Amino acid sequence: MTDAAIELLATSGVHGLTHRAVEKAAGLPQGTASNYFPSREALLVAAAQRIVELHHADMDRAAQHHKTAASTTGQVADLLAESLLEAATTLRNRYLAIFELQLEAVRRPVLASALAGLQDTSTRFTAGHHAELGLPIPRESIPTLIALYGGALFTLVTAPPESISKDVVQGVARAIVHGALPGLT
Repeated sequence: MTDAAIELLATSGVHGLTHRAVEKAAGLPQGTASNYFPSREALLVAAAQRIVELHHADMDRAAQHHKTAASTTGQVADLLAESLLEAATTLRNRYLAIFELQLEAVRRPVLASALAGLQDTSTRFTAGHHAELGLPIPRESIPTLIALYGGALFTLVTAPPESISKDVVQGVARAIVHGALPGLT
């Protein structure tokens, strides 16, 4: 049900996420979603928790995939470009859902709490992943790097899909690296 809720958030927005819409999208009998999630807020929180779970799994997979050190600006930019391109294409709906939930979380503290794990985990993972790869990225640069990445991610994910290309994303990734890590050569 939560995966159907994520897809609905991406395609219909937060206002299109209802118990009945989730049941229809998941092919479940009427009343099933409200049995598991008694309120709309509970449904939103469940979708947020599932997104956090999927995000953690993706980050673990990325850490396993990139075991070679990247020590130059170009190598770091390539790692970022790969991540941005996957997010803007393959994982586009998930990120659209995340953005919908983040905006709604401004008005719903319980939802903000459910999503807090995304930011905290991203910072910890990024620092740990950089250390594991032997990247010469100062820990104090990580918040700037994440902020620039997040802004680029929002721009790419919300852009028309046909405007996203490997070249565009690589240019954005290089700009992030040069802006956040000016000392890296």
